[in-house]
Amino acid sequence: MKLGILAGYSGAQVALDLEMIQEADRLGYHAVWSSEAYGSDAVVPLAWIGAVTKNVRLGTAIMQIPARTPSNTAMTIITLDHLSGGRAMLGLGVSGPQVAEGWHGVAFGKPLGKTREYVSIIRQILAREAPLQHEGRYYQIPYKGEDATGLGKPLKSIIHGRKDLPIYIAAIGPKNVALTGEIADGILPIFFSPERFSIFDAAVQEGFAKAGGGKGYDSFQVCPSVQVVLGDDVDACRDRVKPSLALYIGGMGAKGRNFYNDLARRYGYEEVADTLQELYLSGRRDEAIAAVPDALVDEVALCGPKERIAERLSLWKATPISAINISGATIETVRTMAELVL
Repeated sequence: MKLGILAGYSGAQVALDLEMIQEADRLGYHAVWSSEAYGSDAVVPLAWIGAVTKNVRLGTAIMQIPARTPSNTAMTIITLDHLSGGRAMLGLGVSGPQVAEGWHGVAFGKPLGKTREYVSIIRQILAREAPLQHEGRYYQIPYKGEDATGLGKPLKSIIHGRKDLPIYIAAIGPKNVALTGEIADGILPIFFSPERFSIFDAAVQEGFAKAGGGKGYDSFQVCPSVQVVLGDDVDACRDRVKPSLALYIGGMGAKGRNFYNDLARRYGYEEVADTLQELYLSGRRDEAIAAVPDALVDEVALCGPKERIAERLSLWKATPISAINISGATIETVRTMAELVL
C-alpha cells in the first residue's frame, strides 16, 4: 500500500504546507494531490510543489471537467508532466450541477456520457497517433456548430504527451464507479468504507468486464481519500471528522441531487442521511454535526492514537486498495503513517 497527501482546498489566501510535503517526499510518499472547487485551481499549486520536491508524484484530485475543454486539460497536464520529469497524474471529476452551472456557467449534462467523451479525447491527444478528431454529443472536434467558421481542422499536439500518463476519476455512484473501472487507470473515491468493499467492488468489476482484456485490480489503482486524525482522545478526534461528513452528506447539493447523501444510504445509514440533510439545509449546522454517528466516522476515517490507527488499518489492507491519500494531514500524521505503512 502506498501513501499520498491531499493538499486540500485553499481558503481566502492560497497556502501550502511545503515543509510537510517535502517531508512526505523524503519519507517515500507516492503522491501529493491538489483540489479545486470555486477558488484556487488544482494545477498551479502542483507546479509550485513540483519545483521543491524530487520524487513525489503530482496528481490533480480533481481537475473539474466543466471547467476546461478536454484539449486544454491535456495541454496542461502534459506541460506539468514535462516540467516535473514525468511525475504528473491526471485526476478528473464532473463536480456537481451547482458548481458546473452556478460557477462555470455550463450545463451539467449527463455526467457519464460527458466523462467518457472527455477521457477519450485526452487519450487521443496523449497517444498523438493522428490529428485529433471527435464527434460526440458533448464535444465536436473540429467544431461544426451553426456558428462555426468552417476553418477548423484536425490538429496534433505540438508537445509530445506520455501515452501511459495515468488518468484517475473521482467517483462514488455505482454507474460512475463502473465507468471508471472501464475507461480509467484508477479511481479517487471519497468516504470510502473498507467494511463495505463488496458494494464498491461490484461496480468496479462491471467496468472491468466491459473493458475486457482481463483488466483487474493489478492494473487499476484504488486511491481513496481518508481523513486521519491523531490523538489520545478518540472522541475528540472523531469530532474533527464530523463537520465534513455533515457538510457533504447534509449540505452538498439539493435533495435528490446529493451524491454523498446517496452514498451514506448505500452504506445503510438511510435515517442518518435524512436527518443530516434536513438539519443542514434548514441552517442547523451544529445539530447536523452532532448527529453524525461515531460508527460512520470509524468506517471512513482513521481516528485516535497510533496503536488504534494501526489496528484499524488492517481493514484497509484487507482490500485491494493501492494507496491511502491522507486528508487533513499534519507533519506528525505524515511521519506516523509512514511508520505504519511504508
